Amino acid sequence: MSPMKTNNRKGMPMDKIFSYIDSHADDMISDLRRLVRVPSIMGDAAEGAPFGEMPARALSEMLDMCSEAGLHVRNIDGYVGTADLYPAEKTPELGILCHLDVVPEGSGWSVPPFDLTEKDGKLLGRGAIDDKGPAAAVLWAVKALKATGLMPEKNLRLIFGTNEENGSADLAYYRKKEKLPEMLFTPDGSYPIINAEKGMLRVSYGFRANPAIISIRGGNAVNAVPEYAEAVLNIPNADVSAYAERFEGVTISAEYSHGITKITAKGRGAHASTPENGANAVTALISAVAEICGDPALTALSKMFPYGETDGSAAGIKCSDGISGGLTTVLSVIDSMGGIIEAKQDVRFPVEKTSGDILPLLEEKASAAGLILNADMISEPHHVPEDSELIRKLLEVYELVTGEKGHCVAIGGGTYVHETENGVAFGAEFPGEENNMHGADEFISRESLIKNAKIFAAAICSLCGAE
Repeated sequence: MSPMKTNNRKGMPMDKIFSYIDSHADDMISDLRRLVRVPSIMGDAAEGAPFGEMPARALSEMLDMCSEAGLHVRNIDGYVGTADLYPAEKTPELGILCHLDVVPEGSGWSVPPFDLTEKDGKLLGRGAIDDKGPAAAVLWAVKALKATGLMPEKNLRLIFGTNEENGSADLAYYRKKEKLPEMLFTPDGSYPIINAEKGMLRVSYGFRANPAIISIRGGNAVNAVPEYAEAVLNIPNADVSAYAERFEGVTISAEYSHGITKITAKGRGAHASTPENGANAVTALISAVAEICGDPALTALSKMFPYGETDGSAAGIKCSDGISGGLTTVLSVIDSMGGIIEAKQDVRFPVEKTSGDILPLLEEKASAAGLILNADMISEPHHVPEDSELIRKLLEVYELVTGEKGHCVAIGGGTYVHETENGVAFGAEFPGEENNMHGADEFISRESLIKNAKIFAAAICSLCGAE
C-alpha cells in the first residue's frame, strides 16, 4: 500500500509515518520471525513462568525488542509485560493489548510452524495472525512515531499477555496489580471494530442412564457443534432405518454384534457462536436413542434441544436485541460413566440480557424434566457504545487508511477485552480474509502486516495527540 498524504486531527502529516513503515517492512518481518521462533504453547508452571517456559521466553523476547526501541518495559511476574512510551510516572491513557501465547501447531503444515516462511506474499507460521503479527505491527507503529518525531502527548502502554489461549489468567493477574488505561483496544479480532460480545453460559445436565444404554458419547469441545456421536445399546438389531434420513445433514447408521447395537451419527462441525452452520450429531443421536429406548430423561433432554434448533425456543430462553441479535445455543457434548449421563450446553446471549435472565429459565426447564443442572461457566456480555470517543476515532482511522467505510460489529464469541470495561477489538484480520487462524499454515500477508502497522500508528496519533 502506498503512503497516504493526509493529516491527523492536529495537522501533522501521516505520509512520513507511512513511508517509514513501508521502508522498514523487512525489519518488521524480522522481528515477527524472532517471535514466531519461540513455540509459546502453554506448559508447566515454573518460577517466573506461570504458564510455562515458552510463553515466558516469548514475553522476554518481546520486551527485549521494546527496550531496544527505547520503550520503558516491565515484566509483571511472568504473567504480563508492559512497554510504555514515557516513564511510568506519566499515566498511560491508551493501552494496546496483545498476546504472545499460541495454540499447539497441530498437523498438516506445508512449512515449519515455528519459523516464519514468506511464500506468495504470505508470512506463514504459528502466531502470524494470532497474535504475534499484530504485536510486531504495534511495535513498529510506535517505532515509526519515534523515528519521525511525531511523538504523542499522552502516554501509551503496550500490554503483552501470555495466557489468552487458555483462559486469560494473565489479564486477570494484571488487573489485580494495575488499572487498565481508560482507552483500550486489542488487535486480537477483526476490523472494522468489534464493540459487542454476547454473554456466555456453559451448563451441564446430569441424569441416570437407562439400563439399555451401555454407553453414549459425542462432541469433544463445549464451544463447538459436534460432528460425531455414538451410542452402544444392550438391544439386539435395533432398527435405525426410520432415522437414517430424518435429520438433514446428519447420517445415522448401525452395526450389530452379539446382541449389541452400536448407533453412529455423523454430522458437520461449526463454532458454537454460529451453530446454524453445523449439523449437530449429538442432538440427532439423542432423539433416535430416546425413541428406541423409551427413556424419559433422554426424551426430556431431546425435547429441550430438538435437532436443528439453535435459538433456544424449546428450552424457553429464546431472546434477541437490536445490538447483538438473537441468542444461540448448542448441546455440544454428551458422555456416560458409571451409569450416569452428562450433557453440556453452550449459550451465547444478547448484550441487553444478563446470565440472571437466562439461567433461571434453564433451571426451571431442567427441574421439570428431572434433570440436574450445574452452571459450569458464566461470562456476562461486553458492550462499548458506538458513540464513544474511542470508537468514533478508531473508525475514522480505519476509513483514513483503508478507504473503506467503518462500522461496528457484534459477535457471539469473546475477544481478549471481553472482561474489561471499555476495551474493543480493532484488527487484525480484514473483512473477507481467511488466515487459517489456529489451523495449519496460519499466516498474515505482507500487505496486511504493513497496513496494520499504519492503522495502529494513525490510531495512536488520533487517540494520544502528537507534539
